[in-house]
Amino acid sequence: MTGTPKYDASADHLDYVNKDAPKQGTFVQSATGTFDNLNPYNLKSANVAQGVSLIYDKLMQRAWDEPFTMYPLIAEKVDVPADRSSITFFLNPKARFSDGTPITADDVIFTFNTLKEHGRGNTRNVYKLVKSVEKRDDLTVHFALGEGYDRETVMILTLMPVLSKAWWEKRDFTASLMEPPVSNGPYKIASIDPGNKITYVRDPNYWGKDLFINKGQYNFDKMVFDYFRDDTVAFEAFKAGAFDMRRERDAGKWATAYNFPTVKSGEIKLESIKHERPEQVRALIFNTRRAPFDNIKVREALSVALDFDWINTNLYHGQHKRIDSFYPNSELAAGDWVPPSHKTPEDSRAQLRKADQLLKDDGWIVVNGKRVNQTTKAAMTFEVLTGTPNDEKVAIAFVRNLKRLGIEPQIRALDSNAFSSRLIEYDYDMVVHYWQSSLSPGTEQMIYYGCDAAQQKARSNYAGICDPKIDELARAIPTATTREELVTNVKNLDRALMNGYYMVPLNYAGFDNVAYKNKLKHPDTIPLYGMVLENWWSATP
Repeated sequence: MTGTPKYDASADHLDYVNKDAPKQGTFVQSATGTFDNLNPYNLKSANVAQGVSLIYDKLMQRAWDEPFTMYPLIAEKVDVPADRSSITFFLNPKARFSDGTPITADDVIFTFNTLKEHGRGNTRNVYKLVKSVEKRDDLTVHFALGEGYDRETVMILTLMPVLSKAWWEKRDFTASLMEPPVSNGPYKIASIDPGNKITYVRDPNYWGKDLFINKGQYNFDKMVFDYFRDDTVAFEAFKAGAFDMRRERDAGKWATAYNFPTVKSGEIKLESIKHERPEQVRALIFNTRRAPFDNIKVREALSVALDFDWINTNLYHGQHKRIDSFYPNSELAAGDWVPPSHKTPEDSRAQLRKADQLLKDDGWIVVNGKRVNQTTKAAMTFEVLTGTPNDEKVAIAFVRNLKRLGIEPQIRALDSNAFSSRLIEYDYDMVVHYWQSSLSPGTEQMIYYGCDAAQQKARSNYAGICDPKIDELARAIPTATTREELVTNVKNLDRALMNGYYMVPLNYAGFDNVAYKNKLKHPDTIPLYGMVLENWWSATP
């Protein structure tokens, strides 16, 4: 698929959905850690219960074989002018909450005002671009946009959930919620074992079950999420048959650990499901706010030194590819950057010679086996911050080659809380982390790579990128009026970012490794974004 949006008036083109899938059975999945909140839209959503999105509908719904096209859900139709300066929602008169009460314009306005004041950060930022909200009748709401809006703003507004004003106005939206709310989605909460298990049941009275966007979706009578202390315990539970499906993100485990009896017997099926969404941009990220990484020649030299071929063979069992873009595995990638090869010992020696020359040309010479600044005589030293054992292994492999250049960085491995704190503060020299973009990038690109975000903590500009050219390219992305223009703008930004050597690119897979009981089925056609569990079903009750 190319990712070009379609505007069909029906769902006949949604060939990744099995419209005849039987609606039956129970689907048990796992989660790690704990949960203490049923509200995914407030600031306490870090520990929100898995699957809770199943109980909430939005004004409009995405189709997962298209980058960013919206279809009717609670909003039966919309009116948007050519300049996208406003949007009018016309609500479906059949839309109902789980208690049977109608969804009205008052509920939409209440939701908007609540999320604008108390919602998550990105939501508040977008909703503040709305100049005025007008109730035109009980089923019609008009949003006029103000200064700073872009073409993506109306699209984000279509993703607004609709909360019951009558239920929520009696409660504190900012607090953690453990009481099943009045909702409006295809499922309702059946039972809660706080922190341990949550069970959802399909609502037989769900108002939207016959809408075309929901055909072939939500096929299980029950959806259960069992919580485990950590992934190791969860894996052992899966081997024992405790739940039905597991996504495996550890390439080493996928290659070596899935040889237990139920896999050999065929009761558990293993599948690598390809997709065309952008993968995480996993990298050793330079903090350009600090020396010596404020110097592009140093960044380039250290990028050349990474032996990705060794890492891929020994840590990822040869399953992964080298990231060559800030939008890997998608049509958005410019594809111009050619990774340095370390496939043979001679290749590695050649790359280290190149790195050595780049450093020498910039005044970093070797004295008594140590890389020092020719003028100040100060040694080149820095710290590599990691937050997981796998990332620490990557850092160790990287440092091993740097030592051959006379550089001896320190590796600092932290637990998740300490790592997050340092990440928010940009308190590191180099960090093993990632960025994540969608098939329809927008204003978040300025948060990732813009000058303003470089000076603001917790804004995801991990590299401290500040380049007027990059700002200009990033600002052009949400102003695109066609898909073709958007792709061109993103590729231009991609080239500028790759040419800046802000990271040492690592690996991506391009597929999802999934193990599941053979009673589970999915359509043969996989959508652009990959596996969509809403369209899976069970061959047996």
